[in-house]
Amino acid sequence: MLHKHVDAEEVVKHAEQASSSRRLRTPSNIHSLAYGSRYATQEIPKFTLPDQSTEAAAVYQLIHDELELDGRPNMNLASFVHTWMEPEADKLIMENIGKNLADQDEYPATMKIHARCISIIGNLWKSKGAVGTATIGSSEAVQLGGLAMKKHWQAKRKSEGKDTSKPNIVMGQNAQVALEKFARYFDVECRMIPVSAESHHCLDPKKAAEACDENTIGVYVILGSTYTGHFEDVEAMSKELDRIQQEKGWDIPIHVDAASGGFVAPFAFPDLRWSFELPRVKSINASGHKYGLAYPGIGWILWRNEESLPKELVFTLTYLGSEEQTYTLNFSRPACFMIGQYYNFVRLGKEGYTSVIQNDLDNARVLSLSLEESGYFDLVSDMHRAKGVFGHEQKKEGQDTKEEIAEYNPALPVVVFKLNDEFKRANPHVRQSAISTLLRTRGWIVPNYALPPHEDQVEILRVVVRESLSQDLVDTVVADIIWAAETLAKSEHRLDVEILCRKEDPVADAQKLKMESGNKGAYGRQC
Repeated sequence: MLHKHVDAEEVVKHAEQASSSRRLRTPSNIHSLAYGSRYATQEIPKFTLPDQSTEAAAVYQLIHDELELDGRPNMNLASFVHTWMEPEADKLIMENIGKNLADQDEYPATMKIHARCISIIGNLWKSKGAVGTATIGSSEAVQLGGLAMKKHWQAKRKSEGKDTSKPNIVMGQNAQVALEKFARYFDVECRMIPVSAESHHCLDPKKAAEACDENTIGVYVILGSTYTGHFEDVEAMSKELDRIQQEKGWDIPIHVDAASGGFVAPFAFPDLRWSFELPRVKSINASGHKYGLAYPGIGWILWRNEESLPKELVFTLTYLGSEEQTYTLNFSRPACFMIGQYYNFVRLGKEGYTSVIQNDLDNARVLSLSLEESGYFDLVSDMHRAKGVFGHEQKKEGQDTKEEIAEYNPALPVVVFKLNDEFKRANPHVRQSAISTLLRTRGWIVPNYALPPHEDQVEILRVVVRESLSQDLVDTVVADIIWAAETLAKSEHRLDVEILCRKEDPVADAQKLKMESGNKGAYGRQC
């Protein structure tokens, strides 16, 4: 997250000049008790180091209290990031929190665990010869995957005596912002394919194929769209690229962004062909801190074999007495979260992961069906529908009960919904975004946002179902969503949600970078 240095005195001087502030800010005695410290009635240092030290208990309590203003992680239904691990995992993480994953010679046992994780994930993704590394998350991993594709493309073009100045990469407009970052940061033309309801709000393989040419370094295919949870069709994209190679000779690889789906598909949809069993898939990334069920700070990227990772990207260096090979954007990084991932692998195994993921999917389907049955909402996500049935417009009788569906659409346990036309006609004063705002009063964080460009006239609400959202909590969130809709419907006037959400914060505004007029940045959203 980027922030700009601010002149603290300039930003807050208007607050300090207020009469109430002058009356309250009187000198106080310093005590060792947390609430008796000098910061109990004085300003906490925010932008410069204080001149004096403070008791540890007081500092802890003050920062702890300020962080209590954050949302509760368990009720944050906006994020894919995992928020809970077992006490034994917490203990293991804290025991190793000071270890640096870059210090390979100093922590040989940690390096062995890293190697085991690569083998476990490679086997999960159906490759016996995979090579890979832990990363801070999928955002770093997709940069590494894209850069490897670019270097392969450059090497091939140079060997043929062809121009290498105009590389491009293809992805859907539903791509997460990290994929766009790769194109912008590494000077690659980003060819974003419009998505639509017909393409299930994600990449259309045929349209993606039409955008490819001899300068295409690869195609990003997303196994689990952050917008709607749909899996893009990796096998269909692979077949389109096979056809292009036969017709035109362009050998275009696939990188699968399986940030969320990489630890869902192997357990919930084992017959789905999306990973290294497809020869055109050269690299895959996943976030261990999403459905890998670890805490934030661990991601993975694997290449199908050594040949898929250009040797020029691998650094062999001597560091603190050992020779090590590395290909990452970060160097020093915590080892404890990688160790936490290994704990999950050993603790859960295939049986445990399958149980957790299946529970997530079951709870998401219950939530989906409950919202549909309320009569207020249309479901944009399709994970609760029979395989091959997409879109709320195509809903058929007999397909809305769990028992009658033998096989579901492969997707993430993500529930995406919007107010239906009937509700909007009966209640034209209700803004859908106000539902998100009212749910905040009950503690739930449920985002309301627009679909990708070309569909951005449609706003959606999204709930990410994680392990911590039990069936009992699903019942509660359904009741609260319906309560919010009915409360707004009963109100006589439009609720100005923008006023309710507006927060005057001159310090936060001052820390933002100035952008050129009309520059809205990337389309992608972080999730």
